[in-house]
Amino acid sequence: MAKKRKEISLDELEEELAEKGEDFEKIEKEEMEEKIEEIEEFDLEEISTEEKIGEVFEEEIEEEEIPEEVGIPEEEIIDERIYVVPLKNARKGPRTKWAKKAVRYLREYIQQHFKPEYLVISQEVNEKIWERGIKKPPRKIRVLARKNIDGLVYLNLA
Repeated sequence: MAKKRKEISLDELEEELAEKGEDFEKIEKEEMEEKIEEIEEFDLEEISTEEKIGEVFEEEIEEEEIPEEVGIPEEEIIDERIYVVPLKNARKGPRTKWAKKAVRYLREYIQQHFKPEYLVISQEVNEKIWERGIKKPPRKIRVLARKNIDGLVYLNLA
């Protein structure tokens, strides 16, 4: 069912807007006056620290929090090994799943040899496996595995 539309003529609209327009103009002028504030003049040479600048502008200066990068602290590394992981078994089965299987075989290989609690594969390694597409992953890949105190293992290209 179609909704019935209320027909309004242009003359009626203009009249309504003219009546409301006067009220809007008064309200807008009042709001603009409230928004405009006087700013005291100051000399930049007198203000040297961030705290003083914050006081002048009456704003809180928030220190930018630097996000912690997912990296490996050098002092926490327990073990570091280089592996050449064979990925030829990933070529069994449908060709359109070879790269996915290669990543899975890489994970299984590192799990079996390094016994990590958690494994992080770097973006570089993933891109190396996928660089020729899903149908043509490399037959083997050389990776550097680093294990830290917490049992986390990071894989990077060697």
